[in-house]
Amino acid sequence: MSGCQVVELSGCQVVRLSSCQVVKLSKYQLTVETFKNLTVEEMQREVDCWIRDFGKGYFPPLANMAILTEEVGELARVIVRKYGPQVSKKSDLDRNLEEELADVLWVVVCLANQTGVDLTEAFRMTLQKKTQRDKNRFQ
Repeated sequence: MSGCQVVELSGCQVVRLSSCQVVKLSKYQLTVETFKNLTVEEMQREVDCWIRDFGKGYFPPLANMAILTEEVGELARVIVRKYGPQVSKKSDLDRNLEEELADVLWVVVCLANQTGVDLTEAFRMTLQKKTQRDKNRFQ
C-alpha cells in the first residue's frame, strides 16, 4: 500500500491513504474464510474496533438493552413466520434468520464490551453450570 500510512489503534488497523481517506481494516480483512474461525474474544475486539472507528462510541447500556429487545422481536417475527403458523407479509420477505441472529449477537457483544464482560469466560461458566445442573435431567 504505497502512499498509505498504517496506524495500529488498540488492536484496530487503520489505513490513511494519501488522499486523507481513512479506511479501517480489521485484522481479519472481512473475508468469509477468516471469520469462520473467529473466536468470541476476537468478535468482541472486532465490534469494539468498529464502534470506535465508525460508530463513534457505544450507546448507553439501557439504550442497548432496548435495541436488543427490538432485535429479538425482529428475530421472533422471522421465526414465527418461517417455523410457526403465521404467513409472511410482503414487508417480511427481505428479512432472513441469519441476519436477525447476527443482529442480536452484535448487540449482545456491544453490551458485553461496554460492561466489561468476557463472553468466552461467561459462556464457559454457563456451560459448566448447565452441565452440572442438568447432567441427569434428560436421561
